[in-house]
Amino acid sequence: MKTIAVAAALLVWCVTPASANEVVAGLLKHYEKQGASRFAAASAESMWTRPFTDAKSGDKRRCSQCHHEDLRRSGKHAVTGKVIEPLAPSANPKRLTDPEHIEKWFLRNCKWTIGRECTAQEKGDFLVMLRAK
Repeated sequence: MKTIAVAAALLVWCVTPASANEVVAGLLKHYEKQGASRFAAASAESMWTRPFTDAKSGDKRRCSQCHHEDLRRSGKHAVTGKVIEPLAPSANPKRLTDPEHIEKWFLRNCKWTIGRECTAQEKGDFLVMLRAK
């Protein structure tokens, strides 16, 4: 009977999603190992609304263009018009709970918006900013 209880406890632990704070802490440590340090929400906030020029089209792109300036509100994809759920964990508890999902969207969104992959420092800055919202 004790074995069943232990197995059940492990199963619950394995399928319980990690909290946003746990996931962000793990990613920040990972980024520090890549050379990042002193993450600053202010740096991410300035990048959030700063326009970047697309090299091919010449169009101006901003993070807030799709995600909204208020991270507690839904955004809308600039090309498809698809609704994007709020990025702020306070408004959307599912945000920042899956490290693979976070990395996938950093890759796509940084390339589309900034024209390159985000650095470990930039990703950490963004996560610190998002976590605080």
